[in-house]
Order: sequence, then structure tokens, then C-alpha cells
Amino acid sequence: MDKVENTPAADRAAQTRWGAVLAIVGAGVVAALQVGKVIIAAPLLRRDMGLDMASIGTLTAVFSVLGMLGGIAAGGVISRFGARRMLLLGLAATAVGTVTGALAPGYGVLLGSRVIEGLGFLMITVAGPAALQRIVSAGNRDFAFALWSCYMPAGMAVAMLASQAFGDWHAYWWCAGIAVGVALICVALLAPPTPAGARLSWRGLRQDTADTLGAAGPVLLALSFTLYSLMFFALFTFLPVLLTEQLGLPLATAGLYSAIASAANIIGNLGAGVLLARGWRRSTLIACASATMGAVALLIFGSALPAMPTFLLCVLFSAVGGLIPATLLGTAPLVAPRPALTAASVGLVMQGSNLGQVIGPVAVGGAIDRYGWSSAAFIVAAAGLGGLAIAWRLRRVRTARL
Repeated sequence: MDKVENTPAADRAAQTRWGAVLAIVGAGVVAALQVGKVIIAAPLLRRDMGLDMASIGTLTAVFSVLGMLGGIAAGGVISRFGARRMLLLGLAATAVGTVTGALAPGYGVLLGSRVIEGLGFLMITVAGPAALQRIVSAGNRDFAFALWSCYMPAGMAVAMLASQAFGDWHAYWWCAGIAVGVALICVALLAPPTPAGARLSWRGLRQDTADTLGAAGPVLLALSFTLYSLMFFALFTFLPVLLTEQLGLPLATAGLYSAIASAANIIGNLGAGVLLARGWRRSTLIACASATMGAVALLIFGSALPAMPTFLLCVLFSAVGGLIPATLLGTAPLVAPRPALTAASVGLVMQGSNLGQVIGPVAVGGAIDRYGWSSAAFIVAAAGLGGLAIAWRLRRVRTARL
């Protein structure tokens, strides 16, 4: 692959608009909160609806189905209509899905509400980076994208900590909806408008898709994000259940431990920004993190250790793993085939993330139901080995010191 020299709007920004950056990152956090609320409410949903582990995994996975299928298409729509407008629309869709879920009388409606939230999540997570690159200077790009990559662990940590105040999952859903409304107002007030692009057509969308899929960089980043998300959600989707049912912790303690472990991911997110600024190769960070996550998972899911050592291993798993999403999201705009395909390249990378979110909970939930907790360790370890292989391949992409 030839070296790509992109000059996105961020390169021409005179100064970084940090208020807008924080509003956009906040939108990502409340989107991720909608993922975390299901994870921590899993014991309550099992109690009230009689759900098995596979059903809980499906509730988490369906959130990402639209993202898995439509990332590149979302990038094209965002390029056409503007990142800020689509970010606001994504927040509105998330609010509608959350309210629908809070009113759900049974599993079918709750599952449908997750599809609506999945649409909102797709728009937010693809529009967020596209909006950021227009409001940050070139010197602040890695740090700004490192902040953005914190949205998932931060949102999940907030969800898990907030769970301490709720004994009923319906009330939890209502409060999550209020948080979405606050984020919508902040983005509307602080984020600057982004210009619309060229007229959208099916022919143009097909060509953009073909060009994006034909570039090695975005495809490898997407595959790497798939494996990372599989590993991360394989653990954190079922961590509260692991701590309560296998290690005997009360739900409140399990929620607190899960929140701390999830928040540890932020250390890796921000650390990646620092290490990249100091000249570390992006492929090196991905390789080290993938190998560590795979090895640590063998100990966590073995359930042979007491609760506290298991918890500390979860913290290590999360903190080191955080190096991966920050590196991938910061790299995506740099490997786009051309500047106009930046949003599509980010969309493809997010498709990889959502694919991992679908595969991980469903595969691991089914394996746990059938073969026991130790079976999950082998799935995560295999994904870690795959991450190592992709990192080696990334070194051959001659862009941005991969």
C-alpha cells in the first residue's frame, strides 16, 4: 500500500475547541451507558424475566447489529448531511429507544428497543470522530482521539456505578434516558455546525464502499477492532454474573468491582495517546495489548482464583486493553484512501468494533451455558492470538508509522 498523506480539516484548525470536544465525548459516554446498563442489570433481568445467559448476550449484541452492518453507509450519510446533525439525530434515536425499553412489558419489546438504540449508537460512534477531526488542531489530534476512545469504558463505568442506586431496572432505563437528553442539549449548544457534502447517491456510496474495502489500512484496523471488542465484551458482558454466581459476591459489590475494572480501560486509552506522541509504533501497542488480554483471560475465566485476585486481573485486562481502541481510532483518519473517505474509514473500523460486540457476548454466553465458564477463556485467548497476527500485518502498511 502506498503511503497516504491526508490533510483533513483538523489539520487546518487554528485551535482546538475543547468545550465542543468534551460535549462530543460526552455524547459517546451516554451512548456507551446504554450498553453498560444491560450488563449490570443482567441479574435483575434474569430475575424479572427469567432470561438465560444467551438471551442476555443477545440483548447486548443486538445493540450493535446495525453498527455491524451499516458502518460504511453511515459514514457516507454523515459526509453528506454533516457530522453534527447526525450526532444529534443519533442522540434522539437513543433517547427514543431508551424510553421504549423503560416501558417494555416483555422481552420482545425490550429487544426491539435495543435495535433502536443500536441505530443511535451507530450514528453517534461514527459521527463523533468525524466531528472531532474538524475542531482539533493537528498537534492535539492523538490526545483528542484518545479522549474519544474513553467513551466506552467511561460509559460502562458510569452505568455500573449508577446501578448502586437502583433496585428496579425500569427506573434505571429512565435515568439513562435523561442522561441522553442532557448530552443532546450540550452538543446542540457547544458543537459547531459541520458542512454538508456532495449529493448522496447509491452509485457513489457503492464506489466509496469499494474504495474503502480495497484499502489495506482500514480493513486491518477493522479486523483488529473486531478481535478487541470480542475480548472486551466477552469478559465485561458477563463480569457481574461471574462475580455474583461464581465467586459469591453480592450484586452491589459486583457492580462496584465491574465499574472499577471497566474504568481502568481509560488508563490505556489515555496512555496510548501519550505513547503515540512519544513515537511508539501503533502495531507494537496493538500486539502487546492483544497478547496480554489473551493470556490474562485464561486466568480470569478459569475461576480457580478467589474474588480479589480475579478482580485485579480484570483491572489489568481492561487497562492494557485500552491501548487498542485509542490507537485504532486515532489511526483510522490517517489510512483513509482519500480525505473524502475519512468518515467511511471510521465507519468501517466501527463496523469491526460492532461485529466483535455481536460475536463476543453471543459466542461466550452460549459457550458458558453449554460447557461452563472455562470455555470462555479459550475463545478470548484465540482472539488475542489473532490480534498479534494482525499487528504483524499492520507493520507492512507504510502509513503513520504503523
